[in-house]
Amino acid sequence: MCVLGAGRKPGESPPPEDWCGQVAQSFLPQYSGQNHPPPSRSPTASLRQFISKGHCLLLFKKGESLSYTEGKKMFFWVLALLILCGFLWNYKRQLKIADITDKYIFITGCDTGFGNLAARTFDKKGFHVIAACLTESESIALKAETSERLHTVLLDVTDPENVKRTAQWVKNQVGEKGLWGLINNAGVLGVLAPTDWLTVEDYREPIEVNLFGLINVTLNLLPLVKKAQGRIINISSIGGRLAFSGGGYNPSKYAVEGFNDSLRRDMKAFGVHVSCIEPGLFKTGLSDPIKATEKKLAIWKHLSPDIKQQYGEGYIQKSLDKLKGTTSFVNVDLSLVVECMDHALTSLFPKTHYVAGRDAKAFWIPLSHMPAVLQDFLLLKQKVELANPKAV
Repeated sequence: MCVLGAGRKPGESPPPEDWCGQVAQSFLPQYSGQNHPPPSRSPTASLRQFISKGHCLLLFKKGESLSYTEGKKMFFWVLALLILCGFLWNYKRQLKIADITDKYIFITGCDTGFGNLAARTFDKKGFHVIAACLTESESIALKAETSERLHTVLLDVTDPENVKRTAQWVKNQVGEKGLWGLINNAGVLGVLAPTDWLTVEDYREPIEVNLFGLINVTLNLLPLVKKAQGRIINISSIGGRLAFSGGGYNPSKYAVEGFNDSLRRDMKAFGVHVSCIEPGLFKTGLSDPIKATEKKLAIWKHLSPDIKQQYGEGYIQKSLDKLKGTTSFVNVDLSLVVECMDHALTSLFPKTHYVAGRDAKAFWIPLSHMPAVLQDFLLLKQKVELANPKAV
């Protein structure tokens, strides 16, 4: 029957016979008095007669037109809802905490780079900043550039006793207010070199600083952050999403990502927000190419003759030449990372993850979601071809 089949999907069973009767009862009365005889048979039979007189196409077209109109309305309603949700989401992200002048924040790694700029920035905003530095000279220099609100403390995050003493000192400073913000920024790059050049000791330093140091500082200051129902901000890296070189840096940052996620879920019940910032490649002391090259050369001198033959004498220089083509992707504006810290500290609805840097947003993070075969293809293109990999 034409009407029963109209608009029906493949495999869908036709409507029951009594449905035909209901349709007939609703349609046939409007044709009475229009040269159509009154129905002398059952409604279903009358509907068949109605269809046979050429009205099937009219019903099909009318139904199709209604369906199309309803679909357009539904599309515009969904589009409007999505636009409204986007507006509300963006508006929610802009809401800030009411007062910051009575809040204390603790930042590690303030000698140079992100930590140093963050300490100076948040001091100007009115926070009570406690800046942890590794060296006394950098601590004195930072104190000279900031207000009386900012306090500095010498801290080696790999020294458990030093961390405990510092935590007790911070507790005395903040009192009953607690610690509003903890920014775990201290980190080292370590040696970046092919894996078969390295020993386990080459992995130890970045993992001790970037991972265990971060965890130890967090555990010792966590009661103060819980008291203030404050914020914890862990500085990871795009190296925690995609391993771009051998060495301990990438494993340490991958582990930081895991610690950050578990901590975030554990602290949610206490009203503590935990965020992770993933910077791309930035021009800081951490990524100094001269220091990185010096470390590679020092390791090269102690490699076995077999490995030197496999890689070739000019391997390090060729690697440097390859890196020169990527300098345009290095970010020089450190404030991009500090802006992420600021939002995580002051927003009523901080994000769980922040990505900083054009290279991170346009290349590294998208690539981290791609299939491994594509990741390997693009990253291996940046590596130097070995002189004789079969010389094993």
